[in-house]
Amino acid sequence: MSAEGTTERVLRLLALLQRRPSWTAAELAAELQVTDRSVRRDVERLRALGYPVHATAGVGGGYQLGAGTRLPPLLLDDEEAIATAVSLRMASGGTVAGSGEAALRALAKLDQVMPPRLRAEVRAVHGATETLVGPGVQIDPELLVTLARACRDAVRVRFRYPARDGAEHERTAEPVRMVATGRRWYLMAWDVDRDDWRTFRLDRMREVTATTWRFRPREHPDPATYVQHSVAEAPYRHLARVRLHATPDRVRALVPPQVGRVEDDPDPGWCVLVVGGVDLAWLALHVVRLGFEAVILDPPELRATALQLARDLTSLANNS
Repeated sequence: MSAEGTTERVLRLLALLQRRPSWTAAELAAELQVTDRSVRRDVERLRALGYPVHATAGVGGGYQLGAGTRLPPLLLDDEEAIATAVSLRMASGGTVAGSGEAALRALAKLDQVMPPRLRAEVRAVHGATETLVGPGVQIDPELLVTLARACRDAVRVRFRYPARDGAEHERTAEPVRMVATGRRWYLMAWDVDRDDWRTFRLDRMREVTATTWRFRPREHPDPATYVQHSVAEAPYRHLARVRLHATPDRVRALVPPQVGRVEDDPDPGWCVLVVGGVDLAWLALHVVRLGFEAVILDPPELRATALQLARDLTSLANNS
């Protein structure tokens, strides 16, 4: 076989290894229409190029593409290439410090080798898309890696964190999961000193270090639900529950998870919005601006505030 044919076959072998976790030699030989011996030679060619192909012997053994000391080139099909390119364009305005520049560099490399027909599709998607999400607080990528490893390895982390009075104190926590709301990143962890679950904003954490102290993971609340409650309800003086004549999906499209929580309602076509605020008038206006028929469930004071607000607005309209 010519060198060109061998190269094409090796690239096909690489694509197969990237498609699923494990292949037997017989399966690869059948896919490539070659002998087992040719498969072994092509595997050695991939290894020489830096691809860590692991082989296991015996019944059920085969070949598996593993992780190496450096990131080798990837083979992407059309759908994967389009999805990757669009994601990189969106990531250029992300909340991870430096990710925008890194995303643009990766996109430039992908765009350089992408076939013209795929490049045109990617640019069409990008040109027809606008985003309403403003830039959030940027997070150091090294902090994300440190916390991600600590969550994975179940090791405690230490860091400095400001209290309500602004003074920083050292905290020790057992991290469970990071939660991104679109504009901010949060860590859900067991606070060792306070013996309770806590939510920490990553942009407020200082001098974060992972210790060598391993902990036994304990039963914990759902991280996304817990963080949503912590940032959208717990900090506020007032917590309102309002029934809305709209489906949950319609309301969720208007109310970000860091602002309020949307619950199902037994009555089809209705849902319950749970939202916190420091001012009852602001809560009433927030509900009215959604544009749905609403019924105030809690607190009773919100009804009185809404009634007074309606009187004030009526008076304002009549005097205009």
